[in-house]
Amino acid sequence: MKTIDIRTVNVVQYIKPLREGGSLPAIVKADDDFLYVLKFRGAGQGKKALIAELIGGELARAIGLKIPELVFMNLDDSFSKTEPDEEIQDLLKFSVGLNLGLHFLSSAITFDPLVTSVDALTASKVVLLDSIISNIDRTVKNTNLLHWNKELWVIDNGASFYFHHNWTTWENHLTKTFPLVKNHVLLAKATQLADVAKDFLSILTKDKIEEIVNTIPEDWLQHESDALTPDEMRAAYIKYLLAKLAMIDSLVKEAEDAR
Repeated sequence: MKTIDIRTVNVVQYIKPLREGGSLPAIVKADDDFLYVLKFRGAGQGKKALIAELIGGELARAIGLKIPELVFMNLDDSFSKTEPDEEIQDLLKFSVGLNLGLHFLSSAITFDPLVTSVDALTASKVVLLDSIISNIDRTVKNTNLLHWNKELWVIDNGASFYFHHNWTTWENHLTKTFPLVKNHVLLAKATQLADVAKDFLSILTKDKIEEIVNTIPEDWLQHESDALTPDEMRAAYIKYLLAKLAMIDSLVKEAEDAR
């Protein structure tokens, strides 16, 4: 089973929580001496948000968008025992095991569409990708984009694939477009959607999608309340993405009409 090569590191120091994130991500140091933004498996949307983050991030990387390196992060139970804040203590306790980290981009600033310009090609890639992965969280209110080294970096894809919060109805989403694209922060700049769609179809092959989906740790696909097995879930993510790529012309038209 071919997968993307993602490093695994161990958390050695909890530095500080990032209070602006609803799920209380944190800046941590790993045993490779780098800093990461740690996304916790014990947070609100749990392991499903980590799966969305992983798939969305690696799809973004595949199509040439800038995204911080993603790593698997082992968290042991020692951190919760020394944390005075009860909310964070619980989060650390429920997140023991394998979590997801994004390389921390020091001195990056949150993208502000009124201050920072973005080229049409990059904007079109982000808009179309978010339509494919049904990312409802890239709006003016919460851009989930960073400006670093004069480039746009994509972060926070955890709100994507919202169908996976209810596996009993997931197949209803296979034929749906993405009307919420009308709220996308980069929509006004996305003037090359048709060109980008052709590139997506040549890059995001079935093999590439399988490679990305197969990277999801088995442990993240196991939950007693889920109706599907881990293998069935993997197959569902692949089927969903292939269905969206098959209707990419409709997604392009929807975005262009909204723009």
